Amino acid sequence: MNRRDSIKALGLAAAGGALLLDSCSPKEAKQGATAVGDKLPGVTDSEHERNTKLAEERFFTTHELATIGVLADIIIPADETSGSATDAGVPEFIEFMAKDIPTYQTPMRGGLKWLDVQCQRRYGQVFMQCDNTQQLQMVDEIAYPAKAKPEMAQGVAFFNLLRNLTASGFFTSEMGVKDIGYVGNKPGVWDGVPADVLDAHGFKSAWG
Repeated sequence: MNRRDSIKALGLAAAGGALLLDSCSPKEAKQGATAVGDKLPGVTDSEHERNTKLAEERFFTTHELATIGVLADIIIPADETSGSATDAGVPEFIEFMAKDIPTYQTPMRGGLKWLDVQCQRRYGQVFMQCDNTQQLQMVDEIAYPAKAKPEMAQGVAFFNLLRNLTASGFFTSEMGVKDIGYVGNKPGVWDGVPADVLDAHGFKSAWG
């Protein structure tokens, strides 16, 4: 099972590449905020006002958001079915969630800092500046809790949170919903009793 299959399984059960720095530019963040600006059905005026306010704020730095994007794309890369986590807007989703649920802020920011420090010690540069092989080596040490070394505990906790947020963001996006093949409720079509059932009960002639 590859990473995408693993996270898809996680997403279904819970249901309930490098990222260019300019993909996390203020312009992109502003576009994300505009999307939140549309009031959704069932949302009260006060909730809409709060969501709009949060969307206009900024918590993560450009570097932090870019790092989140690279990690999210490692968790859910693009494939023949759909785009990657960043294509689905996962970094913007995580940015919003960090503001909506402030208790995420310290573990997320602390985890990102921890990751950069670890990479600096190992490779002489922060995570974003590492090559793909080095990034995957670092992620492999914190992505599997049962196999992780005790000294990786902070990184494991951070990656667990990031993975959960990535799955939530991707599989609640339009792209993610299409990816799992969910089509929603559809009205049933009644074509009558099947012919073989009618035959078995001697009603064929009656329905002629």
